[in-house]
Amino acid sequence: MTATMRAWVVERPGPIDRGPLVPATLPVPEPGPREVRVLVQVCGVCRTDLHVAEGDLPPHHSPVVPGHEIVGTVDECGPGATRFAPGERIGVPWLRHTCGRCRFCVRGDENLCVAPAFTGWDADGGYAEAAVVDERYAYRLPDAFDDRHAAPLLCAGIIGYRALRRAALPPGGRLGIYGFGGSAHIAAQVALHDGATVHVLTRGDEARRLALDLGVASAGGPTDEPPEPLDAAVLFAPAGDLVPVALRALDRGGTLAIAGIHLSDIPSLEYQHLFEERQVRSVTANTRRDGLEFLDLAARIPVRVTTTPYPLAAADRALADLAHGRVRGAAVLDVGGPGGAG
Repeated sequence: MTATMRAWVVERPGPIDRGPLVPATLPVPEPGPREVRVLVQVCGVCRTDLHVAEGDLPPHHSPVVPGHEIVGTVDECGPGATRFAPGERIGVPWLRHTCGRCRFCVRGDENLCVAPAFTGWDADGGYAEAAVVDERYAYRLPDAFDDRHAAPLLCAGIIGYRALRRAALPPGGRLGIYGFGGSAHIAAQVALHDGATVHVLTRGDEARRLALDLGVASAGGPTDEPPEPLDAAVLFAPAGDLVPVALRALDRGGTLAIAGIHLSDIPSLEYQHLFEERQVRSVTANTRRDGLEFLDLAARIPVRVTTTPYPLAAADRALADLAHGRVRGAAVLDVGGPGGAG
């Protein structure tokens, strides 16, 4: 293997159209204790990467390689790493480390760990030809999905799954989905599989066409009123001004789950938005249990993952297209490992 690799880094966060993501040549990382090195084949492009690049989520170390929906093959195992064998395909997700000792970890809520670490934020991620990961936080991937279609499952899919569960949708209920990108188009299929009636409220004709193609009952604009009261809603768009819109659409006892790690300011709420036992819940990361449950379910449904591919050399364009709503489904970077075709 060559001693260096191609990568993209965020050095000075700022508006995506001003180029905060820059190409770099970096040393190939060495796996530490209980870590494995992965030759990156594909990395999904997540809205969280955009938030890191633009400074909504300032990088925890700088410069940082973004990307946390990594699919690749194990190249080298560090000391004590025995879970995976060289050549095995694995997935590297957003959740990278938890302390295992705090009150949240002990009770099984590791997503609320007081000292977590995240791929592409606290440590370098997958906008590069190689990455390292603690073997305890990586996943084996279902054979039902090739690399390109497996990558979005590792964050968009897992977080959408957790958001759907946080929304407390009753069996056969009516679900509203606000925003329809990589995460939402997967969560909608899980809800449909569960027997829900799904209404999508989102910008962009292409996103609405994709929603209808997947079998939702209706697809309208983000501020439109759905054709019937909702039992639950999930807000995937990072737009706080849609919170009162979604709450108004809820029936009595309905729950709104906010799926994003970043949200613009929420305007003042009238008590009437919450009266009759409506509620708002946030979604914070995920547990490894969430990931295992979702990956198993995604293969059994099976989830249809819609992707828009980009070469690694066009990572900046992929993020810009995501920012401007030009991506159908989920954007993915075709990397191909050191010396690959990305």
